[in-house]
Amino acid sequence: MSATSPKDLADICKVWVLSPHIELEKHMIYTHSLGRASRYYSEQTALTKDGTHLTSRELNVRVGDIAAGLSGDGFAPGDRLALLLPNGPEYIELVYACAWLGLIVVPLNTRLSAAEIDHILADAKPRGLVRHSSLPAPSVQLQWQRVLDKEGLYGRSDLPPRIAYDPEAVLVLIYTSGTTGQPKGVMVTHANVLANIHDFNYWMRYREGAVYLHAAPIFHIADLPAVFAAPAFGACQVTIPKFSAQAFCETVERERVTHTVLVPTMINLLIQFPDVAKYDLSSLEVLAYGGSPMMPEMVRRIRELLSKVQLVQVYGLSETGFLAGLRDDEHVEGKLLSCGRPCPGIDVQVVDEMGKQVDAGITGELVARGANVMRGYWNKPEETAHAFRDGMFRTGDLGYQDPDGYFYIRDRIKDMIVTGGENVYSGEVEAVIYEHPAVREAAVFGIPDAQWGELVTAYVVLKPGAVLTADELIKYCHRFLANYKIPRRTVFSEVELPKSGSGKILKRVLREHFWAHQERAVS
Repeated sequence: MSATSPKDLADICKVWVLSPHIELEKHMIYTHSLGRASRYYSEQTALTKDGTHLTSRELNVRVGDIAAGLSGDGFAPGDRLALLLPNGPEYIELVYACAWLGLIVVPLNTRLSAAEIDHILADAKPRGLVRHSSLPAPSVQLQWQRVLDKEGLYGRSDLPPRIAYDPEAVLVLIYTSGTTGQPKGVMVTHANVLANIHDFNYWMRYREGAVYLHAAPIFHIADLPAVFAAPAFGACQVTIPKFSAQAFCETVERERVTHTVLVPTMINLLIQFPDVAKYDLSSLEVLAYGGSPMMPEMVRRIRELLSKVQLVQVYGLSETGFLAGLRDDEHVEGKLLSCGRPCPGIDVQVVDEMGKQVDAGITGELVARGANVMRGYWNKPEETAHAFRDGMFRTGDLGYQDPDGYFYIRDRIKDMIVTGGENVYSGEVEAVIYEHPAVREAAVFGIPDAQWGELVTAYVVLKPGAVLTADELIKYCHRFLANYKIPRRTVFSEVELPKSGSGKILKRVLREHFWAHQERAVS
């Protein structure tokens, strides 16, 4: 063990001696993440920042300074602090400082418009906002605001604050992506996030000395738990401000990244990146993906590109975190459309409209319970009550379970198409369309029709240089789908399809034109 310098000793004393009760009084998740790292992995690299590497001990002191600064500016447990920032080390430091203080983090989707941000701020009523000047400035007036790239964060302080330990306190308000309507604030507690860490580690094993890359947005539930999981297991964290295939490859090669989580849209871009072979991606050990369904053809192609990487599919929602996972050895033909099985501690069932569990192979709504499930929706008691039935959270996803216990998602309940009395699951049709070699992106949804109720409609983006007609696509679909599932209308788009910050295609945006001034013709 190396000798401790006077400066190092001063830092340790500042956190542990000058405030002897602070470890017992920090909110739970901090104690079990960076607090744990500062004890067991104190001299290991915890975060890469501006070309330098902070150890767990240094990062712990740094976060204490930020927490003290926020406390000095009047922030108290239960106050909300909104973050409108690209991925970056300061984002991670601020999340830790909020966890230390007992503040509620409100991570804002960086792809939202100023009006959408205003809506969330009006609902969450944060005491303050930390934002980046490159992102839309909200018009909602707040007590406290800081532009990070202009003003920076706090410097050194004398004494970190003390607060009470409360596992059930709300840690994060994650606003849903609004794929079907106005975003709702999901109340995620300290205990919820700790459960997520344990659940995710069941599928995607962390290890001491690993390097985790935040390539997906930190504001999304697919990536946020990694902020707390990485230090808990002695891993280093690296960030890129915004995903691009080139930035991803450069960072993996430079930082020797071992673990990451991507959404299918990012994997699609990586697969199609013409220069991917020029980069050394051999350090990658585990690639988890989730956030939206990934078609089997894309799984096969990423397998070819990264043949030695373990793939893990994770299924979950903002309200639940991770619910099920498909491990690497389960990525076999016949299971590629499955989202896997739950880990111990999570109960997932398929139920009918009355809430009764159905047999294997029968389609119904997926419901779940466990320590990972949210407390409820912020300021929405009626919607919270509707989201639960008999103690189970209603996911709004339609799916089924096979005899081996693997779950398969067919569609969102609100996305299911009813045409001529037949149910069509858009995901099934999309899976076939994605198999066509000319297709880059596809979205299937229903549009109103006086005779049939709804017509199956496909929006398609072709790969550069590819040629495909609607008749050719329909003929292709006829090889794999029943006649009533075939798209009756095909629209080819020359621009990429609209997406949420998590990479989900926003079907509501695509179908708004068709459903304007229409009553829903089916239930």
